[in-house]
Amino acid sequence: MPQAVKSIANEIGVDRYTICGNGTLIYDLQNEEVLYDAFMEKEKVLNIMKICEENSIYYNLYTMNEVLTKSLNYNTLFYDKENSKKPMEKRTNINIIPHLYEYIQGKEDLPILKMTICDNDKIIFDSIIKKLKLIPKIDVLEVEHMSRKIIKDGTEEVPVEYYYTEIAKKNTNKWSAIEYLIQKLKIKPEEVVAIGDNANDKEMVEKAGLGIAMGNSMLSTNQIGDVIVKDNDHDGVAEAIDKYITTLKIV
Repeated sequence: MPQAVKSIANEIGVDRYTICGNGTLIYDLQNEEVLYDAFMEKEKVLNIMKICEENSIYYNLYTMNEVLTKSLNYNTLFYDKENSKKPMEKRTNINIIPHLYEYIQGKEDLPILKMTICDNDKIIFDSIIKKLKLIPKIDVLEVEHMSRKIIKDGTEEVPVEYYYTEIAKKNTNKWSAIEYLIQKLKIKPEEVVAIGDNANDKEMVEKAGLGIAMGNSMLSTNQIGDVIVKDNDHDGVAEAIDKYITTLKIV
């Protein structure tokens, strides 16, 4: 979300464009305005929510400023625990709304960037994915692996494991947003460097002039990208920047 991205952008000195919500929005930090958006249609959002509600599947929605959820679980539980370690300006805003379906039903102008669906049972999760794929004009992210996160509870480390997918408007992803910036900045696709590690990075890593896959990631194991760097526990992004970006000679 733009709010969450702003603090990271400030930390690394980025003061212009940020792509948020898996490519559903481009935010201009300098002018504090939305340049491009591909928000989900309310009808589609309610349809997906209804399927999840009827099958007792956990879901949450991402707006411009917060994550909306009925309860803390899976990814929002992790966000909540991580928030306790961060200053207020870097926290992920989580809004717990018990009657979320009715809340969205009553909202006229609430931009939804994307939705996340989670469950720890593979069979149940796969059956929901099949139902979601029947809904027209949405993209259901193909994630091959179970997400594994560690939550620290005092001195103990508690694993949180679940299957998940992300849903956005049809033909919306990080590369589609990058293409918008390519045209705006009048540069060529071969002049773009993309670094990624997951299914939602696949298209931009494949289509960028230089696609860099993080080590031990979904992309590297599937041999997607031009080069592979170390994983995120061993400064893979720093390696990519040092080796392939700061050394580039711009003529």
